[in-house]
Amino acid sequence: MLKRRPLTVGHKSFADVTNDICTPVETFPGLQWVGLFLGANFGLLIFIAALGMIIGVGMGLMAVSHPVGWGTDIVTFVFWIGIGHAGTLISAILFLFRQKWRTSIARSAEAMTVFAVMTAGIFPLVHTGRPWFAFWLFPYPNQRGSLWINFRSPLEWDVFAVSTYATVSMVFWYMGMIPDFATIRDRAKNKFRKILYGALSLGWRGTARNWSHYEMTYLLLAGLSTPLVLSVHTIVSFDFAVAQLPGWHTTIFPPYFVAGAIFSGFGMVVTLMTLVRMGIPKFKDYITIDHMEVMNKIIMTTGLMVGYAYGSEFFVAWYSGNEYEQFTFINRAFGPMAWAYWIMICCNVVIPQVFWFKKFRRSIPVMFVVSIFVNIGMWFERFVITVTSLYRDFLPANWGQFIFTMYDWGVLIGSFGFFLTLFLLYIRLFPAISIAEIKPVLDVGYEEHHG
Repeated sequence: MLKRRPLTVGHKSFADVTNDICTPVETFPGLQWVGLFLGANFGLLIFIAALGMIIGVGMGLMAVSHPVGWGTDIVTFVFWIGIGHAGTLISAILFLFRQKWRTSIARSAEAMTVFAVMTAGIFPLVHTGRPWFAFWLFPYPNQRGSLWINFRSPLEWDVFAVSTYATVSMVFWYMGMIPDFATIRDRAKNKFRKILYGALSLGWRGTARNWSHYEMTYLLLAGLSTPLVLSVHTIVSFDFAVAQLPGWHTTIFPPYFVAGAIFSGFGMVVTLMTLVRMGIPKFKDYITIDHMEVMNKIIMTTGLMVGYAYGSEFFVAWYSGNEYEQFTFINRAFGPMAWAYWIMICCNVVIPQVFWFKKFRRSIPVMFVVSIFVNIGMWFERFVITVTSLYRDFLPANWGQFIFTMYDWGVLIGSFGFFLTLFLLYIRLFPAISIAEIKPVLDVGYEEHHG
């Protein structure tokens, strides 16, 4: 009989937990947070400037052209949607499976999901070139005659899938914070804070009736969120898989995209949790090395799954006997844009293998660097799928090239500024760890029987 390490360290009392988690919300931020926030704001300004120029002047400022009609906007859209998957996975699925280690990281992972989906939603609108007509995507009575939405289009499926996922994720995230908002309300010494957090807590009093309704609603939302993890990125994969283009029309895309989304999502969670531990030192007692190690194991496992998918794609292209399919994959690995393919392979398949070694799985600097490489690699995966299937068409006369412009770099880098600005504001305004979920697991060791 062995005991697993406690889920929190430092032998905290209930009062310690409340003070540690509420203090960042109740006090002025430190220099580390201010520095990160100013850096994120700079990225946000780049994002706003790049988007303003693209919308004002036109899509010609970006690298999209014949034959590459899908470029940075679609690649980055799929990337951010993937980032949003780990939050719902950690919160909803692990909650249903009663995995107690999720308690310290679930809240921030849920916030990451909401902000990643908000970031992703901007890119399809920009890609259309006329975002002010975005309302045409929704079915409503109109006076435009026979002009109606094509419900067979996978792009239309995206509208419903992503909007549903965003709505459920926001409600799920907000529901979990209601008891903690009430705690901050009761501790507030400022009248404005008391009114603000009182409104956010929806009159929570902590009665048995409150807890009964809360737990039932939270369980229902977790059950509703779980199939969305699989469905949303499956539908995003259909943007490609239902096309007839070599390199896209493959049945492996749905599970391949879902595994890749979990892979990149956990990479981003590790990045953010490392920054949270650095910015708020007391959180190290709650977001422990054990939490980080479990996530690193998931990154390693899903990295192997993604690597298997890469190999399967090449095998299916060869086995199919289709010369166009074979050319597309050979061109990906050995053509003019092979550099992108091998960046993807190195970042997603090779580098995460360091987590086979426990010393590296439990090293904060190593996991932070690996998580950055994972997200670089997953962006390049979407780039490889999209661009290298388009830039060499069936006719050599149609062959072209995709050359990044400053505006492509602006919206890509700026999207991280937008995302981090939202996340850093969340850290200061909302309790980043669930007080209500941490207290039941204080210094708990789970017994494991080995027969």
